[in-house]
Amino acid sequence: MKRVIGTVVLLVSCLALAEAADFRIGIVDTERILRESNQAVRAEKKIEKEFSVRDQEIKKLIKQAKDAQDSLDKDSSKLSDSSKRLKEREIANLNLQLQTEQREFREDLTLRKNEELAQVLARADKAIKAIAESEGYDVILQEAVYRNPKVDITDKVLKYLDDEPTEGSGK
Repeated sequence: MKRVIGTVVLLVSCLALAEAADFRIGIVDTERILRESNQAVRAEKKIEKEFSVRDQEIKKLIKQAKDAQDSLDKDSSKLSDSSKRLKEREIANLNLQLQTEQREFREDLTLRKNEELAQVLARADKAIKAIAESEGYDVILQEAVYRNPKVDITDKVLKYLDDEPTEGSGK
C-alpha cells in the first residue's frame, strides 16, 4: 500500500512540475524489453541450448517409465505376485527419479533465466540512463498501468540496446 501511495505522490508531483516548467517524463515497458531485445532473444537461445541435453534425458526417462508401465499393464496377468511387485517397485523408483530430475531441471532453468534476464535488465538500465541524460528527461518510470505513446520510450531503449556492442559480438 505504501508503494502505491508513493507512486501516486510521485506522479502527482510530476504532473505539478510538468505544469510549472518544461518537465520531461518517459515510460519504459520492461516486459517488452525482456521479450524483444536482441540480448533477451540471444539469452533465451543460449539457455535453450544449455538445457537441451537435460531436456532430452528427461524425455527419455518419461518414455522409459511409460514403457515400463505399459509392459506391466500388458503382462500383469502373466506375472507372479513377487515379479509384479518387483516391476511396480521399479516403476515407482523410475517415477521418483523422473520427478526429482524434473524438479531440479525447473529449478536450474529458472535460476539461469533469472541470471540472464538480470544482465539484460542491467543493460536496459544503462540504456535508460544514457537516453535520459542525452535527451533531457527528468523522470523515467519502468512500469505503468497505462502509458501514453507520447511518453513511451521503449522503442528508443530497444534501438539503443540493438546498437550497443555486446560481449563476443565484435561490434
